[in-house]
Formats: sequence, C-alpha cells, structure tokens
Amino acid sequence: MVDIAYAQATGAAPPPGGGLASFIPLILIFIVFYFLLIRPQQKKAKEHQEFLRNLKKGDTVVTNGGLHGKITGLTDTVVTLEIADNIRVKVSRSHILGTPQTATAAEAPAKGG
Repeated sequence: MVDIAYAQATGAAPPPGGGLASFIPLILIFIVFYFLLIRPQQKKAKEHQEFLRNLKKGDTVVTNGGLHGKITGLTDTVVTLEIADNIRVKVSRSHILGTPQTATAAEAPAKGG
C-alpha cells in the first residue's frame, strides 16, 4: 500500500523548461500586436492631435460628418466653418477629420475594393 501512495505522489513530473517557457509565446504575441496594431494607431492619433493644434483661420478642412468648409473662427474647443457664402457652422475641434486631400486619400482604397 505504501508503493501505491508513493507512485501517486511522484507520478506527474513538471514539464521541461519551467514556467517561463510557457509564457514566451504570449510575450511574442504581445510584441507582434504592439508593432502591428498599437504603435501605428498611437502614431496616427499623435499626428491628428498635432494637426488639430496647428489649425488656423483660412484652412480648408473636412469634418467627420463630411462637411467641407473654410475656418473663419477658432477657440480651444470649437471651430467655426464657412460652408457656403455667409453660412457658418460651429463644429467641435475634435470632429475635424483633416484636409480635403487627406480625406479623399483615405477614402480612395475603400472605393476601389
């Protein structure tokens, strides 16, 4: 009976390589996700924040809603756009998408596919 108890206690040997070896694939997956997904998104967001900080009167911009207009007034949070002669709308600065050139460049692959 002692032989049975001894066999059960030492029956399962730990896998070779220890605990660190089992985490290496997870670490590699995280590194791949960082360089393929997270880092490019952070870079694009940083560039967009810089673009929003550098807005000035007279710039032509496109909003997230698709309005094209010329900036006639700026505050810290609101941009006043002239979308036609004597027609002005106020838009939150965070809803400015970019310039008309960047908006059409971002839209072009979606139309082609």
